[in-house]
Amino acid sequence: MCNEHRSHVDIDQLSYEFSQVGLPICFPEGVPNLPLSDSIKITDRHAIVRAGAKGADLVMRRWSWPGPTGKPVYNFRSEGREFDSGRVLIIADGFYEFTDPPPVEGGPKKRPKSKWLFTMPGEPFFCIAGLLRTEQSVGEAYTMLTTSPGPDIAPYHNRQIVVLGRKDWARWLNPAVPAQDVLLSAPAGTLAVTRVR
Repeated sequence: MCNEHRSHVDIDQLSYEFSQVGLPICFPEGVPNLPLSDSIKITDRHAIVRAGAKGADLVMRRWSWPGPTGKPVYNFRSEGREFDSGRVLIIADGFYEFTDPPPVEGGPKKRPKSKWLFTMPGEPFFCIAGLLRTEQSVGEAYTMLTTSPGPDIAPYHNRQIVVLGRKDWARWLNPAVPAQDVLLSAPAGTLAVTRVR
């Protein structure tokens, strides 16, 4: 499952795009210095958007909380759950999946996995459906919600994170909208894939 994503989205662009869908962005903790990064990994802090009093609040939070065994909960299965609280949007302009490389006769048995970048053509960024939770050891932290893979992802993984285009941003932040109406597999052609390793 997705354990790395990227974001090259600056504050001005983010504010503009959210205003276009009727979700003005507020910064209740001050305007953050958004990291522009090719590699946002588990336990890193990153930008999320949650419902706010005047639209949507952008804050920086940790990706993943410790699970019962101590392993990080960075992806969370969405099927059959409603999520009537804690809904957030995770800002990204790409995410990665990894596959085992094809075997090479006579070559080394252990080789680096192939790394694939998924982006949303025609969009400067997209959002990933997330869930925010407070854990005593780390405070507020988020995880990415997953579902069955759409046709763009299925050749690379048997699950996919829920990617949301702009038409679903406000719907996901509204707990009155049933989660299962939003948490869907991406239709064919939603994502472009590029091999980066």
